[in-house]
Amino acid sequence: MVLAGALLSAGFSCARNPITGRRQLSLVSEGQVQGMALTEYQKFLTSNPVAAPSDPNTIMVKRVGQRIADAIGRYYSAHGSPDALKGYSWEFNLVVSKEVNAWCMPGGKVVVYTGLLPLTQNETALAIVLGHEITHAVAGHGRERMSEQLLAQGIQVAGDVALGSDPTTVGIFDQVYAPTAQVGVLLPYSRKFEYEADHYGLIFAAMAGYDPREAIPFWKRMASMGGEKPPVLLSDHPADADRIAKLEALMPEALTYYHPGQ
Repeated sequence: MVLAGALLSAGFSCARNPITGRRQLSLVSEGQVQGMALTEYQKFLTSNPVAAPSDPNTIMVKRVGQRIADAIGRYYSAHGSPDALKGYSWEFNLVVSKEVNAWCMPGGKVVVYTGLLPLTQNETALAIVLGHEITHAVAGHGRERMSEQLLAQGIQVAGDVALGSDPTTVGIFDQVYAPTAQVGVLLPYSRKFEYEADHYGLIFAAMAGYDPREAIPFWKRMASMGGEKPPVLLSDHPADADRIAKLEALMPEALTYYHPGQ
């Protein structure tokens, strides 16, 4: 059941992220959100036009995604945390939509929109985007954000069944994870989360054999889109100049992981 009421500070649950080393509020388990994410992902795929498996862009998305996933597995194993990806069963799909976006749900459920591809322009830039979005999932950013909302509303989750059966907690999940949610409006990612996603996303892309330096021209292309309403992918992100400066500062480290041809 889900019990409403203020949570005592003694009951706060925090966990240390095995890669970033940062302590994160963790009121819900990875297994809980993975189960709900799978249901939401399957629902999304049945109600949206998925590009054909034979489409060259679909093949590219699956190839890039799997290379990033393999790199993440190697990175976590090398850092003594192979169990951090427990329950992950990777899926990569290309959805026909003008929306400039991509996302990854807990458990490795990934979607790229065709509207993003004119901006990525090449496979390497797509790897930069997927590295960033997948990092949000594996680093538990959505789960941390959901925990913050549960705490703010004085909701205590009791047991794995509660999260998926209570309307309030399901609503919070939808705000954080649902593909139809306006990312960055209800519960925007913090700059801390974005920096982590940029940081480790570059590393994962580099380990997958993609030149991390492609991040700079890609984000410059995104910034140059202009218009009154930015793409969803940009709506919750740091200011363009600040992001590019930080990416440039991260580049020397990322390049140590880049070994083309291996």
